[in-house]
Amino acid sequence: MMNLFSKSITLRKDLKIGDEEFVQLRDFIYGQSGIFIGDNRKYLLENRLANRLKENNLKSFGEYYYFLRYDPGRKAELNKLFEVITTNETSFFRNPPQIKVFQDVVLKKILQEKRTKSQRNLHIWSAGCSTGEEPYTLSIVLHEVLKNELEQWRIRITANDLSAGVLAAAKRAVYSQYSLRTTPPEITKRYFAEESPGRFILQDRVKRLVEFGQINLSDRFQLKRVPRSDVVFCRNVIIYFDDEMKKNVISSFYDNLLPGGYLLIGHSESLHNISRAFRPIHHPGAIVYLKEG
Repeated sequence: MMNLFSKSITLRKDLKIGDEEFVQLRDFIYGQSGIFIGDNRKYLLENRLANRLKENNLKSFGEYYYFLRYDPGRKAELNKLFEVITTNETSFFRNPPQIKVFQDVVLKKILQEKRTKSQRNLHIWSAGCSTGEEPYTLSIVLHEVLKNELEQWRIRITANDLSAGVLAAAKRAVYSQYSLRTTPPEITKRYFAEESPGRFILQDRVKRLVEFGQINLSDRFQLKRVPRSDVVFCRNVIIYFDDEMKKNVISSFYDNLLPGGYLLIGHSESLHNISRAFRPIHHPGAIVYLKEG
């Protein structure tokens, strides 16, 4: 759900990033997160980090780089860095055709197969969950599909993101009308309480299925600790990675998925030239990727 550099921040005109400073910070960010910032985005990196320099009373981007590398407070600042270089543009029921395919095709098939095997466990991984709209949408879909049968299932939705700040917001589960702009009105009425005009609180029954945690998709050891999944959602995230990072992440998703599991990525993203391990299945308005086995 990441949307890199989509917020505008007022740039302090006295701060300019030199070529060497840009390379240092770009390589550092890539090493820490896998996010690659091209040379054509130099001014955006400069714009985005100016306020972090001001906050830490630093005079140059070179000082900020050394702060990130060596200062005792670097861990907390790293979280702030992740927050400013990734902006989270998302909503409930984003890309409705894809959610419909998940509900009517993918989920239906998985549930039928599990019932046939007398299994009642389901694990979904939302990798890059932002402020929670995606995993909570999946929880709502499960409530809609399973209804009273839900209590008979052991269901867990693991929701991860790079930014500690967005995870904190996700756990609060308080949303504006803008977050619900793509949500059917009857769903809003059924699963949210309007605390005040334009302020909506998600019901606890939806929240109970979701477990949040910070994760760095560039760290394969962290990814290996995620429970094996029936479905992986990673939408609008890998678009910000270079080809090597994309291949590593998709390979980790493949390893995580159970045989017969599905990967869903953003509608503007593709596994073309990244992985041939999955079988793409085309549906109206969406492509899902099947791990055969």
